[in-house]
Amino acid sequence: MDNHGTHSDLHSEQGAQRGEHPGRSANPVIKVHELAWLEFDKPDLARTEVFARAFGFTTVSRTPSELVLRGTAAGAPCLIVRNGPRSRYVGAAFKASQATDVVRLADSSGVAVRRLPEHIGGVSVDLMDPSGTRVRVVADLEELPELPAQQAHTFNFGHRLQRVNATQRPPREPSRILRLGHVVQQTTRYLQTLDWYLENLGMIVSDFKYFDGQRERGPMMSFVRCDRGSEPADHHTLALTLGPRNRYVHSAYEVADLDALAAGGEYLSDQGYRRSWGIGRHIEGSQIFDYWRDPDGFLVEHFSDGDMFDNTLEPGWSPMAASGLAQWGPPVTADFLGLSPGRESLRELAAMVTSLRESNEFDLNRLHGLLKVARS
Repeated sequence: MDNHGTHSDLHSEQGAQRGEHPGRSANPVIKVHELAWLEFDKPDLARTEVFARAFGFTTVSRTPSELVLRGTAAGAPCLIVRNGPRSRYVGAAFKASQATDVVRLADSSGVAVRRLPEHIGGVSVDLMDPSGTRVRVVADLEELPELPAQQAHTFNFGHRLQRVNATQRPPREPSRILRLGHVVQQTTRYLQTLDWYLENLGMIVSDFKYFDGQRERGPMMSFVRCDRGSEPADHHTLALTLGPRNRYVHSAYEVADLDALAAGGEYLSDQGYRRSWGIGRHIEGSQIFDYWRDPDGFLVEHFSDGDMFDNTLEPGWSPMAASGLAQWGPPVTADFLGLSPGRESLRELAAMVTSLRESNEFDLNRLHGLLKVARS
């Protein structure tokens, strides 16, 4: 494959080798425009809303059965949380450019288009990806109006003075979420699931990761963006990684700048919430990040200053290593990697045993690669 257009950065200076995955479909069914919202079930909506407000969301609506949360940007809500017997990730909704795309996808998949509830508006087609996660593609939504946003700060850099006779005093208050940025999912059928998103939703890969010493087996993780043609899109809207069970990993929400992220983190800490990892700057995507656990144990991220790519850049390729997840910041934590002692790490360990007995992409060589990453 021609490497022309491959992006060059700290750890993704390589392009694909001949015969490797191209990172896009030649003729996708449609091309989604963006990630609209995520859906969860949780047993305690009151507790969920308290954390959500501390994290920086604004409540759109709250009933005994449903909580809708948003950022300040105009458009769709960020999260729809429904009351359920246990906490679980339900799936993602992607926004199509127009309703005819929803119809085309429905016809291609052999499922019906349906109308969304009146308070959301528009139409939807509900699909299932190969890992068993529900994927909703929507269009013609009722757009939420823009809210006052948290303003980015004005900085002095050396002799480039932009702030004179004025102080900088970021208040210790919740970061104000702008929008939903991306979701990360783990799957036992990584390549099959990746190809499904590329072929059906027209998404394209920004970066591939492979296990060190196993490049010939193909990638084990990908950062995937929406294809908006010449209009830049987030470096990744979806990230997929191979693992021993199908699960939600984390989701990320943009804030104004580093000060909003850091001061908001201080506020969360003051409220007794637990940081998982941060503050740092990622390599793939370049985002400044800060990860937190919500009361149900779900991992959520504040981010700022992420990369934006148009559709001309080909995927970067690099080996996966825990030490290669950040350009700077504290060492990656056991909690972020899912290795802290507790219920989730035990579930992951049990899933490793089960997955090795089943027909999927997670075999002994892949397990060895995953353990090597954890030690790195």
